[in-house]
Amino acid sequence: MRVTITGRKVTLRDHFKELAKKKLSRFDKIFGEDANAHVVVTLERNRQTVEITIEQKGLIYRAEATDFEMNDALDQVISALGRQIRKNKTKLERRIHAAAVDQYIRDYPGENGQDEEEKEYRIVRTKHFPIKPISVDEAILEMNMLGHQFYMFRDNATGEINVVYKRRDGDYGLLEPDSEE
Repeated sequence: MRVTITGRKVTLRDHFKELAKKKLSRFDKIFGEDANAHVVVTLERNRQTVEITIEQKGLIYRAEATDFEMNDALDQVISALGRQIRKNKTKLERRIHAAAVDQYIRDYPGENGQDEEEKEYRIVRTKHFPIKPISVDEAILEMNMLGHQFYMFRDNATGEINVVYKRRDGDYGLLEPDSEE
């Protein structure tokens, strides 16, 4: 797994970088050499936020934690990624190294010593609605008027289906489709 570590508003020490790489190495057997892990550490008001995103074959695993200590936040993020893997074990086995997922579950059981119960996804409601071509600004306005956290629309400039969403910090994000080769 290739690991990229970035510090925002903070200078990262080599010790932290090595610790992050060591902790991420426990996922090496699951994700393999073609995976990319991005670690971003941000300092805001004496609180450290560690965000880890692992990408492989179109799958994205992401976790984030904030704490007063950078190492504590790193531990929380690694634990959250492990929970995601345990929770989605069967679904992951279909997409990535099945034997590696089983080995990971044996080596790192849940915090309480038991594996988390696996649930099937259940769709309880389906909505159908017309999608008219609008601009990103109009989509954000529509989303805010509806009081939703996200809004799907067809971009009038590109003709593609996009999603705008409200971020935790109050800003907005835009999801655009990308052809993966």
